[in-house]
Amino acid sequence: MEKLELQKIANEVRKDIVTAVHAAKAGHPGGSLSAADVFTYLYFEEMNIDPKDPKKADRDRFVLSKGHTAPGLYSVLAERGYFPKEDLKTLRHLGSYLQGHPDMKHIPGVDMSSGSLGQGISAAVGMALSARLSGDSYRVYTLLGDGEIQEGQVWEAAMFAGHRKLDNLVVIVDNNGLQIDGNIADVCSPYPIDKKFEAFNFHVINVADGNDMDQLKAAFDEARATKGMPTAIIMKTVKGKGVSFMENEAGWHGKAPNDEQYAQAMADLEKVGEALCQK
Repeated sequence: MEKLELQKIANEVRKDIVTAVHAAKAGHPGGSLSAADVFTYLYFEEMNIDPKDPKKADRDRFVLSKGHTAPGLYSVLAERGYFPKEDLKTLRHLGSYLQGHPDMKHIPGVDMSSGSLGQGISAAVGMALSARLSGDSYRVYTLLGDGEIQEGQVWEAAMFAGHRKLDNLVVIVDNNGLQIDGNIADVCSPYPIDKKFEAFNFHVINVADGNDMDQLKAAFDEARATKGMPTAIIMKTVKGKGVSFMENEAGWHGKAPNDEQYAQAMADLEKVGEALCQK
């Protein structure tokens, strides 16, 4: 798929995120928006998947380890055709299958339930090992938050993956620099992230702009070509990307826009869409 088309889809994903969180009157827009580009690249370019057959045996697997950014995952799944976009407006509503964290038993396209931070990577490592032992060709991708990697379980899983040389595993860290309590460097600094993964025998790829499709393509191409060790992609992103008043603001980690803010957010994203259509 062409870069411009991916950018247009990512912008639609951002509109979906804002719309869903506004309708829910709760949720996590900041980290969902920062990851909209990587969600789009994974589901529209990188992964072997089929929305018409979401459980096909040879599909690539994705685990959203930072499960609170479910609005981002749900939005890209809807754009990809796993379920109707209109259902996004039922996010967190009583009786909806789209709750605050991903549920593999009820949501098409979700490979692992998540939400307790630090645990998703362990599930992804298990999936990658299962593929190795079974002789299956599928690849496993997992997305972590930079605040999430303060959890010790992340590094136990990384140690195991590196020891087992799971080259079918790609760990992605969304390094937007902010968590619910503020700047991650002030709360409990995980830096240098790359050196930590290298110490556990990962091939590490630093992406200067994780909101840029060209840089994402280069990173995932390199990961696919890497043999004999798992890959960690550390991507620098902007929390709240695309919505002017949400960008780089920790306060938008976990709250919904009111009606006025929603209108402004959608206006911001409409401008982005118009600019993309003129290219």
